[in-house]
Amino acid sequence: MVLVPTGRYVPFFIEKPAKVAGPLKRDPVEVKSFWMDRYPVTNGEFLRFLEKKPKWRKSKVKRLFADAHYLEGWGSDLSVPQGSRVPVTQVSWFAAAAYCHDRGKELPTTDQWEYAAGDDGRGSAGVKARVLEWYSKPNSKSLSVVGRQAKNGFGVYDLHGLIWEWTLDFNSALVGDESRDGGTPDQNLFCGSGSQGALDSTDYASFMRFSFRSSLKANFAVSNLGFRCVKGAL
Repeated sequence: MVLVPTGRYVPFFIEKPAKVAGPLKRDPVEVKSFWMDRYPVTNGEFLRFLEKKPKWRKSKVKRLFADAHYLEGWGSDLSVPQGSRVPVTQVSWFAAAAYCHDRGKELPTTDQWEYAAGDDGRGSAGVKARVLEWYSKPNSKSLSVVGRQAKNGFGVYDLHGLIWEWTLDFNSALVGDESRDGGTPDQNLFCGSGSQGALDSTDYASFMRFSFRSSLKANFAVSNLGFRCVKGAL
């Protein structure tokens, strides 16, 4: 794990007030320091978890906690596909959270993940370009091993361009096709489309991340969706 220091970042979306005069403004959010896995969790690491926790094997997991695509690429319960250093995918949110808990960790919040991925603004234009290029390509039938890309300024690898990653509160954001005042009783949730509620309408990479998260359910297992863990700094 690497220590991500305390810092501030500006969230991509904000809750749109009922009546806004002039440009939208948003305040930076402070993110307390935390430890983050240097790499996404790999097949080999998840295999060791399955050896300890049989209830999360593909033949035993309850459908409430994982859909029919869970670990679909594994030939059997303990048969690792593609290689032990390849990031594990087709893992539900429940399984990912259980893995992190078993390691004394947890999934990163969206704020933690976005803050770490934002890398304090270093090389943001280049990152956006690389991410959009990745989004434009069809899913690869085989994934690369972790750590082949350069680490970011915090020392974290593969936050962009390898797989999507679960966050603890992945469904805390509502992304829709229109904005309606009072559309949700929970005012911590937001609705956004196009430039609605977002200050940078050209940041398509972030739009796609939030849109993808909003489409997920916790038992979904997706072929290019994995995870990594975090824990609080003492």
